[in-house]
Amino acid sequence: MFNGLFISVLVLSLFVGWLFHQQPAMIFFPTKSLVETPAEWGLQYEDTTLETADGVELHGWFIPHQEAPRTLLFFHGNAGNISHRRESVEIFHRLGLNVFIFDYRGYGNSQGEPSEDGLYLDAMAAWQYLAQEKGFDKQKIIVFGRSLGGAVACNLAAEVQPGALILESTFSSAKDMANVVFPIMSRIVPLRFKFNAEESIKRVTAPLLVVHSTEDDIIPFRLGEKIYHAANQPKSLVKMRGDHNSGFLLSQPAYEQGLETFLSMHLSETGS
Repeated sequence: MFNGLFISVLVLSLFVGWLFHQQPAMIFFPTKSLVETPAEWGLQYEDTTLETADGVELHGWFIPHQEAPRTLLFFHGNAGNISHRRESVEIFHRLGLNVFIFDYRGYGNSQGEPSEDGLYLDAMAAWQYLAQEKGFDKQKIIVFGRSLGGAVACNLAAEVQPGALILESTFSSAKDMANVVFPIMSRIVPLRFKFNAEESIKRVTAPLLVVHSTEDDIIPFRLGEKIYHAANQPKSLVKMRGDHNSGFLLSQPAYEQGLETFLSMHLSETGS
């Protein structure tokens, strides 16, 4: 009996250790090859390289809109790379925004390997590129994050207080997400990541728009709602329909109209 118990504990310990070690591979799904460029989408763009505080070189695209007074800083989700975000870029371009979209470390043509702290450094480098190198008024910069990118966007917004923050299909924390995916093992395996958007949002004073589908098949609506309830005013909540990856398309034209209403309410076209 003792031997059986010992073996069971050993097997469980090894499994917990394996899960702890595997967590980065369960969160980050980068794709290196770029399948298209904005030129193939019919959009002019500037190929951009920027360097993070820890010396990692990142790649991105600045996609201008003629004489646009507002710029959107785009943080994408945990899979693929910037070349897979055509539909979203086109929507924001139609809304009259400059768009800066870049790849985190380890994604696309960016150097390095992804990590939570690394993504936060990447976010700050992207912000500094717009605010310092491009010279944009920070009150005219909209920070947008989808899925995992929402947690990164939240962390940045708490530090820099942009003109507005938009979170789409975002989870409240890595812990809450682990409880959804692995309800039993999440109580046993130590988490290597926090990605605590619920805590970060409490320090954000910029106008907030939370967009989430009630039918999201990956990140439950209640986790997006949890961020919304933790946030300061002014804030708005737009409910989409459809699954996690295509809800913003299935919810057209209401999705785009919701974005336009929020931007019109909180960011004027002219002025400082």
